[in-house]
Amino acid sequence: MAKAKAKLSITPLHDRVVVQAAPAETKTASGLIIPDTAKEKPQRGTVVAVGNGKVDEPMTVKVGDTVLYGKYAGTELNHEGVDYLIMRESDIIAVVG
Repeated sequence: MAKAKAKLSITPLHDRVVVQAAPAETKTASGLIIPDTAKEKPQRGTVVAVGNGKVDEPMTVKVGDTVLYGKYAGTELNHEGVDYLIMRESDIIAVVG
């Protein structure tokens, strides 16, 4: 995964987070190469920006957390040549680590 800049110029609002998705797998465990047409959208990524949360619901994830999220979660965004997803914190299934 490409390193994100130290300071992202996007600030998510309320309970939203910006996630940089992990790259799609290119090989299977047995070493077979997966063609581009068969690659699945990754469901894991790193949080690079976090909103302030809602008044009655503080944020539980923080920048740098590796998270798992739903297959169709978030809105795709390309900012300064890097692909990100913006999603609500409720779309995050788990924090890995």
